[in-house]
Amino acid sequence: MAVDIGGSGLKAAVVDGKGRMLTERLRVPTPARATPRAVLRSLAALVRRLEVDASVVGVSVGFPGVVRHGKVLTAPNLGGGWARFDLAKALARLWKKPVRVVNDADMQGLGAAAGRGVEVVVTLGTGFGSAILVDGELMLHLEIAHIPFRNGETYDEQLGQAARKTVGKKRWNRRVRRAIAALRVLTQFDRLYIGGGNSRHVTLKLPDDVRLVSNECGMKGGAALWRDRRS
Repeated sequence: MAVDIGGSGLKAAVVDGKGRMLTERLRVPTPARATPRAVLRSLAALVRRLEVDASVVGVSVGFPGVVRHGKVLTAPNLGGGWARFDLAKALARLWKKPVRVVNDADMQGLGAAAGRGVEVVVTLGTGFGSAILVDGELMLHLEIAHIPFRNGETYDEQLGQAARKTVGKKRWNRRVRRAIAALRVLTQFDRLYIGGGNSRHVTLKLPDDVRLVSNECGMKGGAALWRDRRS
């Protein structure tokens, strides 16, 4: 089972070992006060709708923050109480299944990447997410979202959902173009993928080595997470 915890929505689906969807992807809004208890309560109700049975052998979870060994270090777009929270342990206790938790953009990256060269994935949603892979292997997660981007503001502040609504689609797309150029200098990527709920608002002409990807890549990445022994 693959689960995506986002700043605005919680999603879940059952996938096979190759990441193919075996159920529809269900979604509910993220609780307004997204504390661990509130999010776990909503996830429990969401997964009950999937009618998960014994055929599900493990759960992959994408989380919008830094996660190490299943424990949350940061959760900038959620409520309080997440620091040092052992999310993997809490969900394993809830669902009686083994659970692996990674950053949500990292899980999206595992689903989107072709597995050749340096590949960068960015997610445009409530905030700005990113993942870097080399030959299909996840690299150390970097919180690019929270480093300066332009005009004294971070990638998150300039490219998150609040910014898009404030400055409008045209100016926001110019910022996306600048972000692509900055990431090219930073990583010298071979290919860059753009996903997330706000990727549908990207209207600029993309370079040949940049493309949009479906949000279902996050679900597909859930299967890949179990093939990545370092997770």
